[in-house]
Amino acid sequence: MLELDLSADIQALRVTYGDIREVVDVETLRTDIARLSEEAGAPDLWDDTERAQKVTSALSHRQATLARIEGIGNRLDDLEVLVDLANEMDDEDSAAEARAELAALTEIINQLEVQTLLDGEYDDRSAIITIRSGAGGDDATDFAEMLMRMYLRWAEQHKYPVKVMDTSYAEGAGIKSATFEIDAPYAFGTLSVEAGTHRLARISPFGSADKRQTSFAAVEVIPLMEEATEVDIPEGDIRVDVFRSSGPGGQSVNTTDSAVRITHLPTGIVVSMQNEKSQIQNRAAAMRVLQTRLLLLQKEEEAAKKKELAGNITASWGDQMRSYFLYGQQLVKDLRTGHESGNPAAVFDGDLDGFISAGIRWRKRKDDD
Repeated sequence: MLELDLSADIQALRVTYGDIREVVDVETLRTDIARLSEEAGAPDLWDDTERAQKVTSALSHRQATLARIEGIGNRLDDLEVLVDLANEMDDEDSAAEARAELAALTEIINQLEVQTLLDGEYDDRSAIITIRSGAGGDDATDFAEMLMRMYLRWAEQHKYPVKVMDTSYAEGAGIKSATFEIDAPYAFGTLSVEAGTHRLARISPFGSADKRQTSFAAVEVIPLMEEATEVDIPEGDIRVDVFRSSGPGGQSVNTTDSAVRITHLPTGIVVSMQNEKSQIQNRAAAMRVLQTRLLLLQKEEEAAKKKELAGNITASWGDQMRSYFLYGQQLVKDLRTGHESGNPAAVFDGDLDGFISAGIRWRKRKDDD
């Protein structure tokens, strides 16, 4: 006679789920959705395109969050019914299905619990990720492209919309740099722990000596700011260059000089955009990213000054935050959290949730110290 008892596990999940609902504040979420739905239904909404996009984006994000929260509650209810059915029918197949669903819900709720730790000023925003190749020649540019694919696959698995804003291809393999947007609630807070220098060690596919090659790539993550009005950029502080968008090998993908590169002369920050066909649109997008970077730089300098005055100067991120070993022992290891995976292929295919969750918990502990 089958005796499947998952009550203790399910109750533990319900307690965590209840805490999550309280932190997310489901009732406020419903109120916001009702208000935004009314605004989205206004006949004159699209008279102001920028405002319309903000309203519809905010509504979509809140609806997705509520649907996810409510969906988990429904699945917990269904799981209890499935357990009862398995016991009543003495059905091992239903029991196996219940165990699998318990494991799936445990992972989902754990991930959602981690998200409740994201309470930074910009954590709830979408993310703009820039990847730049570092030392290592063709291996480094190839590694940069591997990292770009890794994050795009992660976003795809989570069904998050992605827009590639700029890509600079290397003359040999891979990319010199790429900038792309992941449009999802809490994308910045979630992915900000991925910022830093990534190191790859492998037998180079580009050399004939079969020697181990170490290469580096930098990952930058900033929040998507609708407006960064706190930062005023005088025209004299920037240089704007226009050029023709191109793909791998210099193949033209645009017949006009619509791509834009803006250099902020006082800081040396450079932002390029070539996703849009219009030079005006590319310039506007590049200015928004530049304003965001300058705003964050300003806040970082203020925070550093406060730490200096307090006599507590510590680096928040090491130069090498994660290493990927593709020779001998196959391993990916985060040097801050100690989290590791013996399956680099899966990691490069977007299996990052374990690393991200460990990073968020690690950062929260540091902030609380």
